[in-house]
Amino acid sequence: MTINILVADDHAVVRRGVIQILAEDREIGQVAEAGSGRQALKELQQHAYDVLLLDIAMPEGSGLEVLEQLRGLARRPHVLVLSMFPEKQFALRALKLGADGYLTKDSLPEELLAAIHRVANGGKYVNLALAEQLANEFSGLAAESGAAALSEREQEVMKLLAEGKGIAEIAEELALSASSISTYRARILSKLGLHNTADIIRFAIQNNLTAEPPLFNPD
Repeated sequence: MTINILVADDHAVVRRGVIQILAEDREIGQVAEAGSGRQALKELQQHAYDVLLLDIAMPEGSGLEVLEQLRGLARRPHVLVLSMFPEKQFALRALKLGADGYLTKDSLPEELLAAIHRVANGGKYVNLALAEQLANEFSGLAAESGAAALSEREQEVMKLLAEGKGIAEIAEELALSASSISTYRARILSKLGLHNTADIIRFAIQNNLTAEPPLFNPD
């Protein structure tokens, strides 16, 4: 498989250095350059490339703006962001906008070539630290989504349960009957896929849905 690549970076020295590295790989074919976001988009509209190596900070359209524009292309290349900025600053935003991988410019040449092959074959490339960050964000979004399924009253009951309060105590605090609180508790369990009050407490603590710690260990 021959991989045709467009290197988009506003620094000529960086482009030349990357091109020298790419020349060492026999599976890499045509390599072109772009010095700005606008130039990169124009090149992509006129020619087909398998992989776009994309910098973040560029004139006439940043890398993030280029990613947004790529959505309108009939033939979109795989995108590997190659940036001087550390992953925690822009990686998540770039991946959300459609990038297939994110690599910093201090990476080894071998890692760059491995990342290119990965994304060229339809895969994703992120390092371990970024993968953990993505996993944590996904977990947080899932928790928010689950909690959002609860009504206002159910969320209120969940938070009180998470503070270690019993059914009777919650009923008194909310001026409701104990049977009503038990019904809300059952709905919470059902909507969140949980099994008991200890699970509710654990869910709320792990996802920062309560300000008060429970009076007992849910384990």
